[in-house]
Amino acid sequence: MSGVRADRRIVVEFPEDVRYTKEHEWARAEGSRVRVGITDFAQDALGDVVYVDLPELGTVVQADAPMGEVESTKSVSDVFSPVSGTVVERNPLIADAPELVNEAPYGDGWLVVIETDASLDALLDAGAYRAFVEEGTA
Repeated sequence: MSGVRADRRIVVEFPEDVRYTKEHEWARAEGSRVRVGITDFAQDALGDVVYVDLPELGTVVQADAPMGEVESTKSVSDVFSPVSGTVVERNPLIADAPELVNEAPYGDGWLVVIETDASLDALLDAGAYRAFVEEGTA
């Protein structure tokens, strides 16, 4: 077919302004808060997102531990917290429009905001995450 690459790889985004986990979450520092979502790679692998289970406000989350789930037409996957802290915001749009996770994973498709004193330095930068993803899909 014209326009289809032989290796069938999908082009995904790796924004430079966020950090990444090996579980495919992203984290964007906003002062003492961290906005969290799943990566473009993850949403593409999941397929059409139909439901997102988010932690309640005030929930204390631990780095590298599950804090919610994303359900797609293909599967259900845990969402892991990239940092330890307290959930202070939940995306109010996600309950009625879970497809935002697919449509704008780094924008309106974010999941939660966590109040934390943790640094994001231990997380992967865009280049390291891209290499990790390419290594796993090669």
